Amino acid sequence: MIEKDVIIVGGGASGFFAAINIAEQNPGIKVTILERGKEVLTKVKVSGGGRCNVTHAEFIPQDLVTNYPRGEKELLGPFHTFMTGDTIAWFEERGVELKIEEDGRMFPVSNSSQTIIDCFLNEAKKHNVEVLRNEPVVSLVHQENSWIVNTKTDSLVCKKLIIATGSNPKIWKVLENLGHTVTSPVPSLFTFNIKDDRIKDIPGVVAKNVNVKVVDSNLESDGPLLITHWGMSAPSILKLSAFGALELAKRAYKFTIEVNFINTDYNIAILQLNDIKKELNKKKIINYTQFDLPKRLWHQLVLASQIDLETRWADCTKVQIENLAKQLTTAIFNVDGKSTFKEEFVTAGGVNLKEVNFKTFESKLHEDLYFVGEVLNIDAVTGGFNFQNAWTGAYIVSQNIFKK
Repeated sequence: MIEKDVIIVGGGASGFFAAINIAEQNPGIKVTILERGKEVLTKVKVSGGGRCNVTHAEFIPQDLVTNYPRGEKELLGPFHTFMTGDTIAWFEERGVELKIEEDGRMFPVSNSSQTIIDCFLNEAKKHNVEVLRNEPVVSLVHQENSWIVNTKTDSLVCKKLIIATGSNPKIWKVLENLGHTVTSPVPSLFTFNIKDDRIKDIPGVVAKNVNVKVVDSNLESDGPLLITHWGMSAPSILKLSAFGALELAKRAYKFTIEVNFINTDYNIAILQLNDIKKELNKKKIINYTQFDLPKRLWHQLVLASQIDLETRWADCTKVQIENLAKQLTTAIFNVDGKSTFKEEFVTAGGVNLKEVNFKTFESKLHEDLYFVGEVLNIDAVTGGFNFQNAWTGAYIVSQNIFKK
């Protein structure tokens, strides 16, 4: 049986971050990463469209936690220990400069996820972190003061064991065999499939400030909305999908949304449209886009209001004004299914948070067993928040793993 000091199951972001910090702070300690496949850091490579959305420019813990549908309460303490500013400093100290984009997302200045991968691989090599590929774990055994880790090819033993596998059903099953409770996973970040004449011919159009509600629920969000070939996406939709992950799964992803394209009350929209009618009375409605909407979207909403291409503002009837106000502020769309980001797949589900000590990220059921990243029932909206959870948990584990 092969002896190790620390074994980390999972060769992803949280696994490498934990390994590097542990090895750096404990010279002479042998840290080993077990990766089930032949490649490591594959999710880092594809994240953020290949640019790696490292974190988000939110620097107040109480505000940061509101981006986690599951884990908000548990992460508040950890974020007071290590959060965005610490992440920025950590990477800068290792030669990786990050930049803040207009929407708050943070990326390496290089705009390449390879920069993050190279940083991790170089730091791992520098601190003698051992990386074993093609070593899928099949069982874990807690025996006295040690952990026996059985893979398809070997049996290894260690004093400290960290699970950093992300959303991995096989590992969740192994953890259930150890007595942990695992919340069944459902997709967390996904786009809405919608077939509707108003949007079928305008993929690529972005409405910058919309409000979206799921009808017959308390779910709603604000932000940009992207019309795609299959329906709707962008932050307003992805936030709904994250906070509504469990509810929308129960509905089998068949539900109705109400979209307010101008984030204005219906009655106020009526008044504004009547003012526009007076100002542009001789102009064709279709030709003069209002409310800073994209031209193609305005055209579709006008046509959906039973207003033809030749209608001038002066000829617009009260009913047509009301129809247009409805299309602008309370447009109804039927959602029939979802589309997930295959490479960047995020789930709601994982190890029950009540079974973890969030001062150390150690299991409450087994000594010297730690969890970091999405193996826990923690997930976030899009924008770098899932990675920040990974960095925070991994860092706190590295600070506490040899304290007792």
